[in-house]
Amino acid sequence: MPERSRKKSSDLNQLAKSIVDEATMGALQSRAIAEGKNPAAVILGRLGGLKGGKARAAKLTAIERSEIAKKAADVRWSNIKG
Repeated sequence: MPERSRKKSSDLNQLAKSIVDEATMGALQSRAIAEGKNPAAVILGRLGGLKGGKARAAKLTAIERSEIAKKAADVRWSNIKG
């Protein structure tokens, strides 16, 4: 979600750096450093999050997937007000 409350800098050098940082994941590292987090851990966590659902789904059996889907459908349809 865009951060609209902050003003963007009009300096072209800062704009160019932010574009390069975003393209090379440097922005993620610099944000992690600013928040006091370990940049390597942040990147590893992101990678795990990106592949986590697919890896979990590959490990599940057909019966387990079916049970999870039934439980999700029950929760989804139990909130209907009418």
